[in-house]
Amino acid sequence: MGLESRIARLGRELGERESSHAAALETARERATELHAQVEAAMEGFHAAAATAGSPHLRIEVGRPRLDEKHVRAVEFEVQRGRTRGLFVVKARGDVTLVGPFATGKAEGPCQSIDFEDSTALAVAVEDFLCRFLEAAAQP
Repeated sequence: MGLESRIARLGRELGERESSHAAALETARERATELHAQVEAAMEGFHAAAATAGSPHLRIEVGRPRLDEKHVRAVEFEVQRGRTRGLFVVKARGDVTLVGPFATGKAEGPCQSIDFEDSTALAVAVEDFLCRFLEAAAQP
């Protein structure tokens, strides 16, 4: 069997295996997009408040949602300032994992997973996570 045939066969096999998860992955993508919008709005408010207080240099990047780097059945986006990062990982199985804050090049963590349907717990966890991230990202 040649390279192209073997790779095409593997593509079909893996594609068939993952096809049953396509709907759940699309739901995860939608939920990640919703969460991303909330985080982006919060960061816009942070930027405005920091600038008004005399520190317009306190800028946080919010990455776009994309397929997760570790899990093929998840969508992630990140917040970052310099080497300080935080990850939001929305998994097709129905939960959100908040990773960090951590420094690029260091071990990721700590992690906290919350059921996406538990909107109250998720809102509290995201708020606490972003506050921890911002404190870490603004260290002199």
